[in-house]
Amino acid sequence: MSTEDIVLKSIKTRRSVRKYKPDMVPGEIIDKIMEAGTYAATGMNRQSPIIIAVTNKEVRDRLSRLNAQIMGTDGDPFYGAPVVLIVLADKSSPNYIYDGSLVMGNLMLAAHALGVGSCWIHRAKQEFELPEGKEILKSLGIQGDYEGIGHCILGYVDGVYPEAAARKENWVYHID
Repeated sequence: MSTEDIVLKSIKTRRSVRKYKPDMVPGEIIDKIMEAGTYAATGMNRQSPIIIAVTNKEVRDRLSRLNAQIMGTDGDPFYGAPVVLIVLADKSSPNYIYDGSLVMGNLMLAAHALGVGSCWIHRAKQEFELPEGKEILKSLGIQGDYEGIGHCILGYVDGVYPEAAARKENWVYHID
């Protein structure tokens, strides 16, 4: 299989995972996934996003509770995933939301290529507008006006890996 075929197959077969084993993803795998995120396209190559890897269970659980409060539930919005990669982007860049979104895409594709399940979890924007979220950034020495773009949760799939749904009609149009 050619490199092109492998890449396209990975894009077509990656799915969001919503049930994880508690097993921790090794640090070297997390680092490879994060490195892939740093190679996402960014407007004018400003590289406005940052990625924070959370593997500490106490901090992960604190983020889960905060995210659940924002959502109005008391469940685990991270579906038991042991790793949370937080993507934030510098609001001074005009394309920061798009930049961070492309990072999220790269993270999820890299995770899939490395045999790790992932899912994009929202509400990072609201989390990091709250004092508790701002305190996390401050504790890491992160300064600036960052907005939370998303959480890329990572872990090993508990059960069967989801299959892709059929693609909708009228998704693609051509102007020749």
